[in-house]
Amino acid sequence: MMNDVLINPGIAVAGGLIVPATEGATVTIDATGLDILPGFLDVHGDAFERALSPRPGVMLPIDIALAELEAQLLAAGVTTAYLAVTLSWEAGLRSAGTYRHLRDALRRRPVGAVPDLRLHVRFEAHNLAALDLALEDIAAGDVHMLSFNDHTPGIVRKLPNPAAVAKIVERAGQSYEEFCADARRAGDIPLADIAAGRDKLGAAARQAGIPIASHDDTTPEERAAFRALGARISEFPTTVEVARDAIAHGEPTVMGAPNVVRGGSHTGWHGAEALVQAGFCSVLCSDYHYPSMLHAIYRIARNGSAGFAAATDLITKNAAALAGLTDRGTLTAGQRADIVLVAPSAVPKIVAVVAGGKLAYLAPEGVGRVSTNFCEQNVARKL
Repeated sequence: MMNDVLINPGIAVAGGLIVPATEGATVTIDATGLDILPGFLDVHGDAFERALSPRPGVMLPIDIALAELEAQLLAAGVTTAYLAVTLSWEAGLRSAGTYRHLRDALRRRPVGAVPDLRLHVRFEAHNLAALDLALEDIAAGDVHMLSFNDHTPGIVRKLPNPAAVAKIVERAGQSYEEFCADARRAGDIPLADIAAGRDKLGAAARQAGIPIASHDDTTPEERAAFRALGARISEFPTTVEVARDAIAHGEPTVMGAPNVVRGGSHTGWHGAEALVQAGFCSVLCSDYHYPSMLHAIYRIARNGSAGFAAATDLITKNAAALAGLTDRGTLTAGQRADIVLVAPSAVPKIVAVVAGGKLAYLAPEGVGRVSTNFCEQNVARKL
């Protein structure tokens, strides 16, 4: 039996799955000197927003933006990406209209397209106008992960200082006055209504069987309240105490890979690498920078904060388990053939990516490592 792809040494692909290696292949990749890793799973990434809107208030056609996004993800080794789209009361980039455009574009993607793109809806608590939209899409299977967001109170507190909200106003594509009016309307929604909306979302997500996360938990009590809604994932816990509490309850925690790469949080919170070392970080996500996933695992291993295999698990095996995806995350036979070849160095570099059994990305350094029977057969015919 001829394999679709053979990665020397020892890994073969047929029918989109990892299989025992046999002689011959349509495509052969020489991986000598390279690290062979499972494809990266990004459970929370919002860098796609820059593909949609490269400048504040400027939106590109969604299909062009997605084509660019696919290329970025594959070049970063990401073969499964949960697009963390914020469904907010804001106008512009985080509006219900933009959310619908993204959802509809994902619906149009052909079966088997790579990378595997999924919707992770970050529902802003005060956006009850979009509650029915979210509930309908969860029931329809369009939403693959849900997280509870509550950024509105912080935004409202900053409104008296135009400079403090300038970036958010630009993102919305509104005047300062228009944005303030929208924010204050959202901020005035009764807390009882917000709680009722969360109850409905939690019930819908539990019924659909999708993972549920809370976002930026500040206290163990807050974590417990979201736990009662079915949120068994703690994204970006703001204190070590919260992260420890989540782990003690058997709940995975998610931190940002850029935090590791930069050596600390850009918001001044605790360092993700320290949480890894303490055993309080289960998964690393891209957060706002896709390439950081690769560099984070090598930094963690070099620093001795975790072994290389354990560091790799943070963006592969553990991420797949968090998302409930049993068909990927390891390089074992029968798994989906998502494979990343990395040239290890002071600055590691991705050489090739196989996604869904297809050779989906090849860096210039990898061209000489690839041979194909197809090309050899065509040359023989011409000669």
